[in-house]
Amino acid sequence: MRIAYLDCFAGISGDMFLAALIDAGVDPDVLHKAAAAMNLGVTLKTEKVDRSGISSVKVHVLENGQSAEEHHTHPHTHEHATRITPEDTFRDQQPKEEHTHQHQPKTQHLHKTGHAHTHDQPPEPHSHDSQHSHERPHVHGRSLTVIRELIQGSSLDASVKHTAIRAFELLGASEAKIHNVPVDQIHFHEVGAVDAIIDIVTTSAGIHALAADTWVCSPINVGGGMVDCAHGRFPVPAPATADLLRGLPTYSASIQMELVTPTGAALLCALVEEKSLTFGQQPAMRVQRIGYGAGTRNPKDFPNVLRLSVGEDLNSFAEVDGTAAHSLASAKHHRHDTSQTVTVLETALDDLSPQIIAYVTEAALEKNALDVMLTPVIMKKGRPGTLITILCNQADSTALEELLLRETSTLGVRIRQDRRSCLERRHATVDTPFGAIRMKLGILAGETLNAHPEFEDCRAAASRHHVALKLVQQAAIAAWLAAHAEKPEATEAHG
Repeated sequence: MRIAYLDCFAGISGDMFLAALIDAGVDPDVLHKAAAAMNLGVTLKTEKVDRSGISSVKVHVLENGQSAEEHHTHPHTHEHATRITPEDTFRDQQPKEEHTHQHQPKTQHLHKTGHAHTHDQPPEPHSHDSQHSHERPHVHGRSLTVIRELIQGSSLDASVKHTAIRAFELLGASEAKIHNVPVDQIHFHEVGAVDAIIDIVTTSAGIHALAADTWVCSPINVGGGMVDCAHGRFPVPAPATADLLRGLPTYSASIQMELVTPTGAALLCALVEEKSLTFGQQPAMRVQRIGYGAGTRNPKDFPNVLRLSVGEDLNSFAEVDGTAAHSLASAKHHRHDTSQTVTVLETALDDLSPQIIAYVTEAALEKNALDVMLTPVIMKKGRPGTLITILCNQADSTALEELLLRETSTLGVRIRQDRRSCLERRHATVDTPFGAIRMKLGILAGETLNAHPEFEDCRAAASRHHVALKLVQQAAIAAWLAAHAEKPEATEAHG
């Protein structure tokens, strides 16, 4: 079983993630083709750079042969023309020297582009004769709808499209929540620029090309200090990035600078949904490849890189002696102790419109509910009603409790703590006559107990091939069974 482990000791950004995938062995041709598929006239350029003594890969997006990073940071940006959000101005840890003739929020210069100087070299002087700020066209950003249509209209694989679009949807939802506006009113400026779109799309392609069965991530170093945004000065992480990171393990250490960008946070959230990304220490594995993806900043004595380790689960190797087998069995037992404490909120209603109940269900899921269930019940005086049950983590219970009290007709909510036992969740991909389909696996102590095709993959394949959805699902299950009929899963050795 192939494991990918993200070590975010210096945070994460879209271009750092992309560079780490390349350095860890993903075929660059896959990423070049993904960039070309977007029909934006861009190419990728990679180079080796040094970050505090670590040789790392740096990726540049070139638009018509010139740096797309430089291109999108200089045009005039008029706040009255489109909604500019704080997170729109953040990009992938690449600073720009501050010039006195800026005509846009400062962080639109700070986080993506900059002169290639190290901490030991002073920045080169800037000449006003270049007039680069005054010769660029206006940029009003792209809406989520435009970005979605752009990706959907490309020749990318359906799974890559889904991951990339989902990353933008998650980012848009956080922006809309922070500013209390509908998501379709959010226009991405920096994050909707060509280089940011390519970062997310090509990273999504790299994630699928890596074909890891399990994704694990360390706790995330968010950095510290303050950042200047379109709406003022905010603490790190800034609001929308912080919203994306809710529920994920984070900490602040080592350096006072922004380490996590919106693209990096959105890609992590997409991995949680699509690849069942978990968080913790590196699992027991035989590391085969290590990739380092560099950000542009090169602070003194701090390696500004994302490390990606790729290898095999130790339990997939049969050649272990009795001592090693015993250690592996202990580690495996610990990893599969998946019992959890969850908060359960319940209320029964007999006087609320089904439309509002449906709305509350969707809103609860947007507020990080683990699950929402609607059960028909008979209430007092024989009235038919609906029992709303919400499962959530303790950290999210207050917001969900307020949702029920504010949006429904209830006068009270029952709250309790329950224990639940969960199968370990993983993904595997099978080849079918209709293309590659991901299988969602439920695993207990190394044994796969459930294997079910991902609905979205099946729906996309059915639409693409003009066949019945159930035929694609049946083909995926048949492919899974055929692949495992001759290779039954190994059991643990016991001395």
